[in-house]
Amino acid sequence: MRTQMVRVTFILDPADWHGASTERLWASPLGPSRYRIENSPFYVKGVSYCDIVLALEGADEIAFSHVLSHAGHSTYRMFVHQWPRFDEYWSPIQAMGCSYEEGIVLAVDVPPASDIEKVYSLLEAGEDSGVWGFEEGHCGHTVGRG
Repeated sequence: MRTQMVRVTFILDPADWHGASTERLWASPLGPSRYRIENSPFYVKGVSYCDIVLALEGADEIAFSHVLSHAGHSTYRMFVHQWPRFDEYWSPIQAMGCSYEEGIVLAVDVPPASDIEKVYSLLEAGEDSGVWGFEEGHCGHTVGRG
């Protein structure tokens, strides 16, 4: 039997660049108040795809409380400035297993098996070339080994 996904509400600071007061992420219920995040956040920081969170069910919403465990994914947000050149810079990142969801910005998922330092370097190359700007939403990878 497959469990139906729900939306978990995260409170945001509307004074941030996005102007939103909340973001609702898809999640799979895992047990009492435990949920696995099923999409990459566009605005929320500190959470990534597949993370397990504690969220409390209220009358009108399921409200995020805190992260119980990170799944090793990282999330970046891209602000595309030059769509005609996007594929040229995105293709090497996609070849490393990354994907994105499109909204006002692109919410980029970097899976645990991807080399985060190479991905970050490619994100910087796109930014340095004026193709996009980007920000880190959450780094779930171990960096600086060695």
